[in-house]
Amino acid sequence: MEKSEKKPKNKLLISCISIGILVVILLIFSVIFSLINIGNNSIIGKVSIMGIDVSNMTNEEAIKALEDVINNKVSEELILKKEDYETSINANQINAQYDIEGAVKEAYDIGRNGNIITNNYSILSSIIFGKNIECQMNYEQESLDKKIDDISSKLPGALVDNSYYIEDEELIIVKGKKGLVVKKEELENSIIDEMKDISNKYVVLDIPTEEVEPEPIDVEKIRNEIYKEPQDASISKNPETNKTEIHTEVDGIDFAISLEEAKEIVSEDKEEYTIPLKITKPEKTLDDLGEEAFPDKIATYSTRYDPTNRNRSNNIVISTEKIDGTIIMPGETFSYNQTVGERTIAEGYKEAGAYAGGRVVQDVGGGICQTSSTLYNAALLANLEIVDRSNHQFLTSYVDPGRDATVAWGSIDFKFKNTRAYPIKIEATAKNGVCTMSIYGIKEDTEYEVVIQSNVLSYIPYTTKYENDSSLEEGKEVVEQSGYTGCTSEAYRILKLNGEVVSKTLLSKDTYDPMTRIIKRGTKGEETASESSTEEDIETNTVSNEVNNTTE
Repeated sequence: MEKSEKKPKNKLLISCISIGILVVILLIFSVIFSLINIGNNSIIGKVSIMGIDVSNMTNEEAIKALEDVINNKVSEELILKKEDYETSINANQINAQYDIEGAVKEAYDIGRNGNIITNNYSILSSIIFGKNIECQMNYEQESLDKKIDDISSKLPGALVDNSYYIEDEELIIVKGKKGLVVKKEELENSIIDEMKDISNKYVVLDIPTEEVEPEPIDVEKIRNEIYKEPQDASISKNPETNKTEIHTEVDGIDFAISLEEAKEIVSEDKEEYTIPLKITKPEKTLDDLGEEAFPDKIATYSTRYDPTNRNRSNNIVISTEKIDGTIIMPGETFSYNQTVGERTIAEGYKEAGAYAGGRVVQDVGGGICQTSSTLYNAALLANLEIVDRSNHQFLTSYVDPGRDATVAWGSIDFKFKNTRAYPIKIEATAKNGVCTMSIYGIKEDTEYEVVIQSNVLSYIPYTTKYENDSSLEEGKEVVEQSGYTGCTSEAYRILKLNGEVVSKTLLSKDTYDPMTRIIKRGTKGEETASESSTEEDIETNTVSNEVNNTTE
């Protein structure tokens, strides 16, 4: 019995001794390992940051290695595609900032920020399994949102929202159309994931979309938005400030029918609805007050167009006449679409060149973006606040990059706010190939000299696409669409006082896609036609050539 009790005790003693020896060995090994690395000023182990190997680098070497990669990456274009529609974005456009120093510090701290055992474990783990550290990336959410909203509005088959405008004594409500909208969160996550992965080349991202119906027409909301009491125009002096105060006339506007009758009208399945209005005219208008209300020219801007292009010139003249004489009170926002109205054949508009789906096509109202762009520049020079503005998909011929403002009925509007102390009046003309927008009002105590600066940051080469055409003889090629270079740009508004710069404000960062050169290639006589192909065009084209040939 005594022998059987003694045997387990011996085993337990041996196990304890073995464990103790193992612990001592590990401690000795850890001490030796620590002594080896005690003078090491480099990153220890097999460590990478965002896929970039920084093993055995000093902090300074790792920072430089990452900066070199990131500096190249931020200007690289990430292609976003939905069927035939294609655009791009880069990290600079959303002001992406990478916390390189923080990531390098985290890498350097491996094996240094714990006790002797945990430090050695961290080092061995990184050597055996490797360690990849993410680098925090911050970016301007507003810039990314704007880009995604811009994509959503320019997609072929995009959702068209309900809209309305007042014409004479009628409210015209245009029913929206079912269409595509971008899955914003999904696209945003994909873009950010690609930009965070600096070690790999970008893939082409498919733009995620879904088809949605427009919101139901809310007649009561529309009535509340248009309702006004009549008000006479007047000019007075404020006795406290001794400043002139101008009060413009206001037409009284209301439905000429009951709200229930209006709801009944829009309950029908139609594309357009007409609701009669009751307009009450004031007794005195600003025009009755004469030049006293708008004595000073605040800003003016002109662009040129080809008067021999009859249809396009016709559209520019009509849209200009719609804008001419518009008065905007302090704090009031001007809407291009609501002022000009829908561009239709019935309104006198004709088909002319416009951008759509990556091509120049004939569209009713083509060319009116020149009036919105001209007015945009006048508003900038008047130092007014820009509320809503989008750049074209491609470069235009009549203004520099970053100084255009595209519009599309039901989806893209141009808006600016009168942030001046007095009402302003727009005088708009289009004749002899010159479109001019002038803004009149009363000069304030401090008037700045306004300079608009446009800078091209980079150019984007175009590609050539060959399309087989069985109506052309084999071997014959016809250029269906010229190719134009795209670019990225930024625009600033500079304010000067007495010749000195007092502020420089970024207006926008814009990307203009290159326009694909399309060549029809004859296949007549071939037994089988090969697939269309796309390849890089080797010709070099200057931006000046491309701009002068771009129509809209």
